[in-house]
Amino acid sequence: MRSVFFSCVMLILTNAYTYASDAHIHQPVLNGKLTQGSLIRGKVEAGTQIWLNEKPVKVSSTGDFVIGFGRDATLKNVLKWQSPSMELPSKHLINLEKRIYKIDKIEGVAKKYVSPPQAVLARIRNDNAAVAKARQTNSDLNDFLSDLIMPAKGRISGVYGSQRYFNGEPKRPHFGLDIANKVGEPVVAPIGGIVTLAHADMYYSGGTLLIDHGFGVSSTFIHLSKIHVKEGQRVEQGELIAEIGATGRVTGPHLDWRINWFKERLDPALLLDTLE
Repeated sequence: MRSVFFSCVMLILTNAYTYASDAHIHQPVLNGKLTQGSLIRGKVEAGTQIWLNEKPVKVSSTGDFVIGFGRDATLKNVLKWQSPSMELPSKHLINLEKRIYKIDKIEGVAKKYVSPPQAVLARIRNDNAAVAKARQTNSDLNDFLSDLIMPAKGRISGVYGSQRYFNGEPKRPHFGLDIANKVGEPVVAPIGGIVTLAHADMYYSGGTLLIDHGFGVSSTFIHLSKIHVKEGQRVEQGELIAEIGATGRVTGPHLDWRINWFKERLDPALLLDTLE
């Protein structure tokens, strides 16, 4: 099997419209699940330009690219491409499957558990800015092409997309895969990359680590008890990077693992066939 990273069927985009007479030549090939929350890896002829919903997408010298669709992504999207041999670009529709997420409604929650105190708002803003900066990284690394492995062992205690309502007020959806285990259990790199953020104590996420895998793809690891790597350090798949913890705003020890494509928060479970 070519990839556990995308346990999915390879397809050529044929379900869409074109406006170039030679559009059938060198069509993009996509690997990924056409659903909300999915990371899609693509391949085109070298030198081809790609646009997703009219925004340019980075393409490597060998024709590899990657795109991602967030939790509530629009279901109809347009992929436009133009190879060196085409006089005009071609457009294709990408039709995503709509997902249903777990929603929990909880009443009678004390206000202090719903909204953070005023005294920590500046700290939260600084934390958010640091994470956002790390996720903007657009390096030429090609680690995103590799198969993924689970970063930790344990029980799956939380899933992507779930959301809680406290006293009728919707809170932010959960964007990661929670893996429950004891404090101190090892966390390893699911694929290789460069550490872009290593912070021991953020307000919400506690010990927080981000790794860049290239082309806007990154992993986030939060609630860590210990971080074993430094910013700027190269890590390889399977290398020890941290330890599971219960830091930040949590109810018990676990790893919250997230996958990002720039600002889009994606579902790690879609990248692992062991969880299907």
